[in-house]
Amino acid sequence: MAEVEATAQPGSASSPRRFRLDPRFLAPLLITTLLVAGQLSFGFLESWSRTLLAIATAMATELILVRSLFGRWPHLASAYVSGISIGILVRSLAFWPYALGSAISITSKYVLRVRNQHLWNPTNLGVVALLLLASDSVAGLSIQWGNNLLPMVVVWTLGTAILHRVNRLHVTLTYLVSFVILAALRSAVTGQPFLGEISPLTGPMYQLFMFFMITDPKTTVGTRRGRIAVTVLIAIVEAVFRHLRFVYAPFYALFLVGPIAKLVEIERAARRPSGHSAPAWTAVPPPRN
Repeated sequence: MAEVEATAQPGSASSPRRFRLDPRFLAPLLITTLLVAGQLSFGFLESWSRTLLAIATAMATELILVRSLFGRWPHLASAYVSGISIGILVRSLAFWPYALGSAISITSKYVLRVRNQHLWNPTNLGVVALLLLASDSVAGLSIQWGNNLLPMVVVWTLGTAILHRVNRLHVTLTYLVSFVILAALRSAVTGQPFLGEISPLTGPMYQLFMFFMITDPKTTVGTRRGRIAVTVLIAIVEAVFRHLRFVYAPFYALFLVGPIAKLVEIERAARRPSGHSAPAWTAVPPPRN
């Protein structure tokens, strides 16, 4: 939603109006751009109907949970991002994984909480749950942009601008630099071509990971230095998983490292003299996200 702001001008009877995009729509704008670029270039969706099912399930689950728990109507931008991410990342001939993945992602925000904060990035949790529990029916997106760099340039340009505005660009850049350094080390040790080692970065799976999952404000630690340190650690764990030939290494790395880092921060804050003493595990979030 665009906000319209009136700016008064001295000596004028009317005031010009300035349009400013609601920040909550920035992430949906970026991920929709990635979807359109990927679909027009490669047709990388399993089907539009499956992706729409994932989006609809995520938004419906958010509406039902927030309305039933708090009696209010939620803003659906976050649910839209989770749903469209499931629609892009999941590969299955069946329809049910898209609905189940979205439902798990959204429900996790209100169930898996410590001191009123959720630990896992919702989409990351939903994707990993499907890959682990339904591996015979579900795979993940693994397509690359190939030699067509235009979609990647569009996504990176828009993504950089948006992440800079929300103060999370340093997370993506830290992961990018860490990945390249680790890829160079791996290339030197194994003798594999360096360009082949960094090629995953050109795929939409890694771009979703870098722009959305590891930059999630709700599940990243609170300090800039802490976020940089955690991101480097995620990159290291991801490199280990890739060396062990885990196809979906970044998802597993974030699934393990992110919640541990967030939990450490939560517990450290709770032990400070001024920290609020709250029950460790709770099934519902605070009244406002």
